[in-house]
Amino acid sequence: MRILVIALSGIGDALMFTPALVKLREAMPSAKIDALVMFKGVKDVFEKLPQLNEVHLFDFMNSSKSASLFYILNLRKKYDATFSVYPSNRKEYNIMSFLIGAKYRFGIRYRRNDLLNFGFLNNVRSDENNNLHNVEENFHMVEKLLAEQFENIPPLAFTLEHDDLLYATDLLQEKGISDQDLVVGFHPGCNTLKNHDKRRWEVEKFAELAKLLVNNHNAKVLIFGGSEEQHLKDAIHKAIDSPKVISIQTFSLTNTAAVMKRCNLFVSNDSSLMHVAAALQLKVVAIIGPTNTNYIAPWKTKNEIASLNLECAPCFFYSPKPLSCSRKDVQFKCIKELSVQNVYEKVKKLL
Repeated sequence: MRILVIALSGIGDALMFTPALVKLREAMPSAKIDALVMFKGVKDVFEKLPQLNEVHLFDFMNSSKSASLFYILNLRKKYDATFSVYPSNRKEYNIMSFLIGAKYRFGIRYRRNDLLNFGFLNNVRSDENNNLHNVEENFHMVEKLLAEQFENIPPLAFTLEHDDLLYATDLLQEKGISDQDLVVGFHPGCNTLKNHDKRRWEVEKFAELAKLLVNNHNAKVLIFGGSEEQHLKDAIHKAIDSPKVISIQTFSLTNTAAVMKRCNLFVSNDSSLMHVAAALQLKVVAIIGPTNTNYIAPWKTKNEIASLNLECAPCFFYSPKPLSCSRKDVQFKCIKELSVQNVYEKVKKLL
């Protein structure tokens, strides 16, 4: 059987399909299983997974409609089944799946805007459930193909190769990180598309938390993020002038993950690196504002959720619409009023 996993959303969403991918390969060892992705970070992760045969990368976001259509038509009739990774509630993704022309097109029947986004173009569907984790939504699609239900869902899959680990060893040595150090990782960023930067905890609060960890626990704090998030790391450094707070810049996502693996604890916004931390089985403090924690809590790793649990939350559900806030008192109060002490208490539980 020839299967194509359509993973056009971000790194975190792609990672949350990996337990389903593990089960799919286990059940179908001779199948050809490929993936179609749009972001290089997703390709970095997927191309190292032993469960996949080939990873197709195409930048649909910055390509013309005609070039995108031509690329999709080159994949037409080459697959027996496609899986639209949850969440992918966009008409463009559903049209792509339809045009690829697989006999079986697995997707989710979304509770919101399903008809407007042509969800009916997928012909084997599971019903979206607000109480399920994204991992579980993906896993149910694979169960439909295999016509079997499984009691246990695997953890997230992430492969680190020898070169990644060697790179991390050299970088940590260069930064003066010893085996005896208490190391806490921070990710102050997250995706900025569709106003999602509104989910970020303020960098000033990350800096205050870093001070507490350095002064009270003699920790070393590693700040992670891509080149587009350098200004966030710089702001934290400006707020706390300490040699124990170290900015990490790497060449690839798998390099980053290899360095993250050294952390005793990882504190993160709702972001791709939060899911990378979960895949690495790190202890995670997840800072969650408007998102449904049922969907995205760190999967199968020890974690604490730092959230205000406001009466209006969760307000962010998967749709193509930009993130917005309907409150009249404080916009995005769920993240703006989440205190340093609140997050610090969660950190202490895991230290």
